[in-house]
Amino acid sequence: MPTALEGNARGNPLTEVLSEKNASKALLDKICFWLDDAKAEKIVTIDLEGKTTIGDYMVIATGRTDRHVGAIADQLQRKLKEAGFARTRVEGTESCDWVLIDTGDIVVHVFRPEVRDFYNLEKMWSVDRPPEATAH
Repeated sequence: MPTALEGNARGNPLTEVLSEKNASKALLDKICFWLDDAKAEKIVTIDLEGKTTIGDYMVIATGRTDRHVGAIADQLQRKLKEAGFARTRVEGTESCDWVLIDTGDIVVHVFRPEVRDFYNLEKMWSVDRPPEATAH
């Protein structure tokens, strides 16, 4: 039987948004753990709230070589599937210079070091979004 708080929370859009954000944060924590377990280096997370609607978070990590990038991506895909996220989209596994794994709420980029330096996604996505123009 739901508590009074749970009963009042149902159907509340704010509660649903907070619940989704908490679920995304929990998945983010798991993804970072799995990346660390796969020996990914320089793991960075970026909160995308207020910057874009492509997801809640972005994770950027580095593999030492193309084989390491591929192994990290394979392990992460396997862990996501085991956790019930079988419908993730993956791109870049042919060359493994840059593999993108999209869970819907979290976008994971795994790079070789020189490719990560070239694209520098941290700099692009870490800046604050410019304020909206105001009409007078």
